[in-house]
Amino acid sequence: MPKLAEFTVKPDPADPRLTETVGGIDENGQPITTSVTVERPLTLFLNSREIVTMMTICDYPDYLAVGYLLNQNMLAPDDRITGVEYDADLEAVVVRTERETDFEDKLAKKTQTSGCAVGTVFGDLMEKFDEVELSKTARLRTSELYALVKKINMAPSLYLEAGAIHGCVLCEGDRPLIYMEDVGRHNAVDKIAGYMYLHAIGGADKVFYTTGRLTSEMVIKCVQMEIPILVSRSGFTAWGVSLANKAGLTLIGRARGRRFVALAGQDRIVFDAGADTGEAEPQSARRKGAR
Repeated sequence: MPKLAEFTVKPDPADPRLTETVGGIDENGQPITTSVTVERPLTLFLNSREIVTMMTICDYPDYLAVGYLLNQNMLAPDDRITGVEYDADLEAVVVRTERETDFEDKLAKKTQTSGCAVGTVFGDLMEKFDEVELSKTARLRTSELYALVKKINMAPSLYLEAGAIHGCVLCEGDRPLIYMEDVGRHNAVDKIAGYMYLHAIGGADKVFYTTGRLTSEMVIKCVQMEIPILVSRSGFTAWGVSLANKAGLTLIGRARGRRFVALAGQDRIVFDAGADTGEAEPQSARRKGAR
């Protein structure tokens, strides 16, 4: 397929469906107006079976639906999707496949995750984890990492417009390709997984960036997408680090400006630029994903 351009998909903070203006008061009791993010319920069906209702900003319901099913292992890589239908009035999306799926077994085992917006993982979290072999030749130069962080933080986003949102970005080198946001970081991950599947994009030469914490679920989803490098502005959980080391995933956290910490897969990092070189991101952009 043709090489993707930078920000082939990116947030649209001007979309009137995504924010509302509300009134209130500030810490001095003075009246203010501010933008808040709008979340909507979206019920997902796999063929004729209702699977889950998610809270989402609902900007890409088709990618979210497909990515969710893939990351819950409810769709196999060789399942052929025959259609994805979204009805805004019914607040529902239906994914249709050519053959029957094994979702009944997945529904029988449900684990609540640490994700925002009450994410769920069906079946065994480790079902495919041990089967994935991540690229051993992938590399990330520190110069690319610094440029990547700056580009993402300077990009217009719903986070900067209204907050209460997480962002995830599929990248290649220092090029942000697919930038998705949602009220839960797992929704943003699933949108990217759905986009990759529907556009036949491989993960072996990619970098995944997230504003969210580097938890076990984030590591598992990144491994399932076969992406060898995971970067976040936020911190780590112990199990996330343990799973990253087990899978051979490069795990980089606290990446802000030209600072970062790598706790797994350090051999993929090429130190071609020091932390004291290059131009820093502007102060106005540093708050994105900082919490």
